Amino acid sequence: VVQKYQTSSCQQLAAERARPSGGQREEMEARVVRLLHEDPAMRQEFVNRVAAPIANKLFECGLIP
Repeated sequence: VVQKYQTSSCQQLAAERARPSGGQREEMEARVVRLLHEDPAMRQEFVNRVAAPIANKLFECGLIP
């Protein structure tokens, strides 16, 4: 996940956000979110590894106001 954000251009990230998500992708995302809700240790590890790099990239691209 982090590598995707680090290697994607701002235009690619904006286009991906604008594109409607597919059914299989929605199912996978829902499963991951459910796991993160159910397992506090997994959620903490995910946030520690992923949150900062993704948030920084989104700020750089102007995708977070």
